[in-house]
Amino acid sequence: MQFDTKIAVVIRTDLQAWQKLNVAAFLTSGIAAAFPDCIGEAYEDASGTKYLSLIGQPILIYGADGAALSRALDRALTRNVKPAVYTEDMFKTTHDAANREAVRAVARTDLNLVGIAMRAERKVIDKIVDGLKFHS
Repeated sequence: MQFDTKIAVVIRTDLQAWQKLNVAAFLTSGIAAAFPDCIGEAYEDASGTKYLSLIGQPILIYGADGAALSRALDRALTRNVKPAVYTEDMFKTTHDAANREAVRAVARTDLNLVGIAMRAERKVIDKIVDGLKFHS
């Protein structure tokens, strides 16, 4: 099945493994919150045990250094795609309000990005992530 939209997450490659996983989880929650229509139906196994719904389309995860991550953010904003962002300063906070304050305290060009996520039309996402490789 081919979707009209694409979800892409771009994560800085020099992070520790736990940080990469944490960033991916937080960023995809931003996609789910902004696009509730991307959530599929709830799951149920053959025993009747019910499970939570998941995002119902593939999420492509790319790796990037800091410069490429900033370039992807600029490309997204230029194309009117509103991304979810995660900055290095957010690793030092302990709650959601503090995360927002950490981002609010820094101008966009000075954000120390560690990840972004976005959902848009396939061709638009392809232009935003052009030149990036899948995260390994």
